[in-house]
Amino acid sequence: MLKHPTLDLLGQLGLIGMAKAFADLAANDEAASLNHAEWLALLLDHEATWRNDRRLALRLRQARLRHHAMPEDVNYHRQRGLDRRFFEMLIKGDWICAHENLAIIGPAGIGKSWLACALGHKACRDNRSVLYTRLPRLLNELALARGDGRLAARMKTLARVDLLILDDWGLEHLDANARHHLLEILEDRYGLRSTLVTSQVPIARWHELIVELNVS
Repeated sequence: MLKHPTLDLLGQLGLIGMAKAFADLAANDEAASLNHAEWLALLLDHEATWRNDRRLALRLRQARLRHHAMPEDVNYHRQRGLDRRFFEMLIKGDWICAHENLAIIGPAGIGKSWLACALGHKACRDNRSVLYTRLPRLLNELALARGDGRLAARMKTLARVDLLILDDWGLEHLDANARHHLLEILEDRYGLRSTLVTSQVPIARWHELIVELNVS
């Protein structure tokens, strides 16, 4: 294994990408033809790449996306009814910069969750914080958090994330606690962060899922 004072110093400074590149270049006979500026440029480029890769891995781990979906793999076949120009505009992420919200509506099986995760993956690549969750599961978690004193901390985390993906909205009516928690989440984020919702239920029917049912 290569031993070199410069390599040791790079490691001490936490410049792991540069250290790896230094070791590779030092072991490469063709690198001997590079001048000092070219050596430095290569080292810096490897450090930047290493940091970007590490940051993306962390973003994706924290996002907990349901699908390993990438925008480059989106299928725009006609049967799906997906407008390619519009979706490519969404991929750019300007709507997240503007703190706007997005709803992906359609029947089961058309890939709503996959598309949402593809947008979440791109947001992670753009160094934005993302969190994916199924809404029914989240509401159950918040009900438990309310009982053991963790609710405030959980709500604070949900308020901070740049893109919150709420999957499977509308599978069941909301009880009083669920309505309250959902209202607080959306109120905390409105105009400050972006929320993406997927649902099988047409928007025209959302109100009946939110209003309190009168059971005789």
